[in-house]
Amino acid sequence: MAGKVQQKLGVPSAEKKIELYSGTYFGACTLGGIIACGPTHTAVTPLDLVKCRRQVDAKLYKSNFQAWSTIARTEGIRGIFFGWAPTFVGYSFQGAGKYGAYEVFKYYYGEKLFPNAPKTIVYLGASATAEAIADVFLCPFEAIKVRMQTTLPPFANSLREGWSKVVKEEGFGGLYKGLYPLWARQIPYTMVKFATFESAVNEIYRRLGKPKEEYGQLAQTGVSFLGGYIAGIGCAVVSHPADVMVSKLNADRKAGEGAGAAISRIYGNIGFKGLWNGLPVRIAMIGTLTAFQWLIYDSFKVYMGFPTTGGH
Repeated sequence: MAGKVQQKLGVPSAEKKIELYSGTYFGACTLGGIIACGPTHTAVTPLDLVKCRRQVDAKLYKSNFQAWSTIARTEGIRGIFFGWAPTFVGYSFQGAGKYGAYEVFKYYYGEKLFPNAPKTIVYLGASATAEAIADVFLCPFEAIKVRMQTTLPPFANSLREGWSKVVKEEGFGGLYKGLYPLWARQIPYTMVKFATFESAVNEIYRRLGKPKEEYGQLAQTGVSFLGGYIAGIGCAVVSHPADVMVSKLNADRKAGEGAGAAISRIYGNIGFKGLWNGLPVRIAMIGTLTAFQWLIYDSFKVYMGFPTTGGH
């Protein structure tokens, strides 16, 4: 009877349970990463829009609320979500690579290649490898998103228009001119995100005084949410200077200018202080974003019959 109920709900039954660390398991985790990242990044597009514009021009708006008010008044509600399409597509691809590949490399690094290595080293190595791969898929869409959001009037009004325009004017290489700064932003970000999350979850269960398995699924996903928020604050701070530079490069890099020369010129214009423009907004955005991503991802794992992440 219970098996029939599970089948009606779409939950894997005991007979059809997916084997942990199998190809199907890693594929399911990849799907979970898409579900966790694409919609959540899209939901915070209004915050991201204002953050990117203030990074490029700190004098453009006096405050975030004044920015949203101005955008809503001049461009309508649709304007507040400007750039949602490249955000959704790009971060769906990135979520697939980030979470799916992290599960793969965490298993192979920790269980197969370096079984005696400290777990934190395994988390850092697995997350760095996964993010390096994920960013190759994210980079073209991030380049288009940033150009759309930081240029007034907009560089393009849609993902399709932006893609065509970049490829026509600069070739496919134009979609990847921000890859190195993106790696500089995202790889430390993801290393902190995953390693801090795993450590935070372990510490939460240690302080609670009982093993993870003794808590219900709701409590476990609640721990995932809290651990995600803690991790989000740290990774927002660590990656923020590179985030500013990515926005500046995509909006203000001159034709034929090398990455090193562009970074040096931009830094000369904004200085060290300019690298921290928009940090409070990004902490609020990334902290909330990361918390909900881990909540969604681990809820999906529970739905599939997998254990939640961390706390082992």
